[in-house]
Amino acid sequence: MPTCTCIHNAPLEAESEGDRVIHYQNCELKLPNESCENGSSNGFHADGEMLEKIRYPDGSVRLRNPNIELMDQDILYHLALGSGSHDLVEMFGDVKFVCMGGTPKRVEQFANYIMQEIGHKLPCGTTLFDISQFSYRYSMYKVGPVLSVSHGMGIPSVGILLHEIIKLMYHAKVKDPIFFRIGTCGGIGLEGGTVVISEEAVDGLLRPFLELPVLGKMVHRPSKLDKHLARELKAMSRPDQEPYDTVIGKTMCTYDFYEGQGRLDGAFCDFSENEKMEYLNKVHKAGVVNIEMESLSFASLTHHAGIKSAVVCVTLLDRLKGDQVMAPKEVLEEWQIRPQKLVSRYIKRYLQRNGRLSVEGHGSMCVKSPRRFKLVQQESETYD
Repeated sequence: MPTCTCIHNAPLEAESEGDRVIHYQNCELKLPNESCENGSSNGFHADGEMLEKIRYPDGSVRLRNPNIELMDQDILYHLALGSGSHDLVEMFGDVKFVCMGGTPKRVEQFANYIMQEIGHKLPCGTTLFDISQFSYRYSMYKVGPVLSVSHGMGIPSVGILLHEIIKLMYHAKVKDPIFFRIGTCGGIGLEGGTVVISEEAVDGLLRPFLELPVLGKMVHRPSKLDKHLARELKAMSRPDQEPYDTVIGKTMCTYDFYEGQGRLDGAFCDFSENEKMEYLNKVHKAGVVNIEMESLSFASLTHHAGIKSAVVCVTLLDRLKGDQVMAPKEVLEEWQIRPQKLVSRYIKRYLQRNGRLSVEGHGSMCVKSPRRFKLVQQESETYD
């Protein structure tokens, strides 16, 4: 029986049909439309069969979970939405871009910013509405074809959100969406205020995949990002007009802000400053230019779903020079707008090229079943 060894000498059994190598589902080591590097050129991931698992013929998102189609309704619990209680096609069917950030305040600011950039006009007497306000977990705003959503902090939080956002794309019949994570990070060899576009996400051991225990078995999902999209974003920077650099590099994603990132100022520290610097210099030499806590989950889940995605962050400090964020609040606020500007330029250019700068008729709170709507709302409100 042939064996797949795509990930760091971790063999996984695979079935074969002639000269084709068919990986088991938990292999998940390549994009659905790519073949295994260690397999034949016409491998399972390269043929149309796999592509059909993530896209319908019209380009709309298709889930890699047959159970959802059998459900009477799918409650997106942490978004306070449901396929039976809300008309998700009417509300979100025109979405093209999903932009995620850590905090509710940041995504609300981005929603207002992108609204000005693309010239989206709200109906008279209305204002931006937090669609997921009754979830008390995430915030979500819709501005025409742009969805601005908070993902919280860390791999588990962004993972939960992505499961439900990807399902939302499916229920809303969204075609070929593009996902962005817009956030902050610590730089490695980069001054504060530098914009970093991730070319790949790695964990604290420099492994380019998310390791996830599922039913007692370890599943590895590659944390790949769209490199062409990263280059397009880099081309949108304006080095001659902006007093900061925009770079592309590897992003290290950790499970912790303190010990996991080699900080000396946490409640616990069992390593020396010399050991810290040796580690940071090691990862820097390996091509890592920044550290944060969400990109590994973001990259692996969007990659597994076949969704084009990018991570754009601004550095708040150079970790080779210290651990604590010392910049004044007003400086930090200006820095945090920088990745928003870059992503907004990309969105605006895309909409201009496709004649979609003025989008109307979607985004209102459309209720199909008042009874189910009330049940979903009450369940989210009463959960402690």
